Amino acid sequence: MSDDQDNGQDTGRALPEHGLPAERVLGDVEALRAGDRPTHGGRLFAYVYDPAVPGLDELAAAAHASSAHVNGLDPTAFPSLLAMENALVGAASRLLGGGPGTNAPDVVGSVTSGGTESLILAVKAARDARPDVAAPRIAVPVTAHAAFAKAAHYLRVALDPVPVDPVTLRPSAAAVAAAIGPDTVLVACSAPSYAHGVVDPVADIAAVAAGAGVRCHVDACFGGWTLPWLRRLGAPVPPFDFAVAGVTSISVDLHKYAYAPKGVSVLLHRTPALRAPQFFAYAGWPGYTMVNPVIASTRSGGPIAAAYATLRHLGEDGYLRLAAATRDAVAGLADAVRGTDGLRLLAEPESTVVCFTSTDPTLDLFVLVDELTARGWHTQPQLSYADLPPSVHLTVTAAVAPRVAEFGPDLADAAAAARAAGPVKLPAELTALAATLTPDALTPELVAGLAAALGLGGPG
Repeated sequence: MSDDQDNGQDTGRALPEHGLPAERVLGDVEALRAGDRPTHGGRLFAYVYDPAVPGLDELAAAAHASSAHVNGLDPTAFPSLLAMENALVGAASRLLGGGPGTNAPDVVGSVTSGGTESLILAVKAARDARPDVAAPRIAVPVTAHAAFAKAAHYLRVALDPVPVDPVTLRPSAAAVAAAIGPDTVLVACSAPSYAHGVVDPVADIAAVAAGAGVRCHVDACFGGWTLPWLRRLGAPVPPFDFAVAGVTSISVDLHKYAYAPKGVSVLLHRTPALRAPQFFAYAGWPGYTMVNPVIASTRSGGPIAAAYATLRHLGEDGYLRLAAATRDAVAGLADAVRGTDGLRLLAEPESTVVCFTSTDPTLDLFVLVDELTARGWHTQPQLSYADLPPSVHLTVTAAVAPRVAEFGPDLADAAAAARAAGPVKLPAELTALAATLTPDALTPELVAGLAAALGLGGPG
């Protein structure tokens, strides 16, 4: 008997000498998953989106399994996938101000693997639409998602960061205008921003972009699916979608607040002509003609089918209920922050985010995060940037609503414990070394040495 079959050994080996029974393999996966953060239960405030709808996971998994082996490369072979993609694009378009009877009747779109791919394609379309520009640039608020920087890096487009007001956490239209030059091919804004959950002044920014003859992309990947429902519930959501004349494209992730499983985003363009440069086509080889609307060629139908099933199951009334539950949870969490000495909201919540900072030098936010983790709450610390202080980010979903009453006392208790422990003090020589480091100097050996000095060394 091999080691792979003996006493549950070698759970991480993907290709054992002898194949293993299905039950054993699934047990190994569960064993590996045991160290992960909980994806359900309303105590993880980042990365996952849990609506707490009974049966939804099972439905999505069944739909995913039914189409997992369908290949999106050729819609003539698999028309089911094309039909589901078109349905998802249509739903996103209608929700975001496009379609018949609107001022954007010709909106078209594509289904991508996530927000990063959507943003890369939005930048690609803008860049390739301007072959006359030898050195294209994009103007992006510093609070915009880092995927814009990734897109700029991949596509060799210069990134011009636009500062934001340290109080409102938003860029001004004047600041965006100042960043636009003759080589600017795209202006971006967020609805809302990930870090702080505030909606940029889209109408003003889009007007500036339109006046300069530049495309304007609205990154609504994070919370854009929820904003229309919050508006229906009476929230003062500012214009941010295709109702704004200068908006040329919008991205929205269905695997966030549409509560679909991971791997589905939608990129919308106001017209087919605006989307055309997004495509890649090639016939210069003896195989099939390659025509790709997105980055990937082969694409599994699983995530698309799962998203299609999720939207159809929840429906408009379901999303309205989930948005109401999320709104109430946000209000309760914000009240908990307001009621805790030494903490203040960095921005008044206007979407699905609660973001707060410390006003007490003895209350270190990173110690607070550790204390919250010890109490079963998994939050996301954010480093200081320019004039913006460090903060703690809470992505709030409908599953959080039943947990809100527990959070306030735990937050107060964690704050007291963090204040008693005091800020972490690093050795002076380590701080001095860190201040001199450049990216090129960060060798594996140096990182290992720093980790060991902080007590983080050892196997694994």
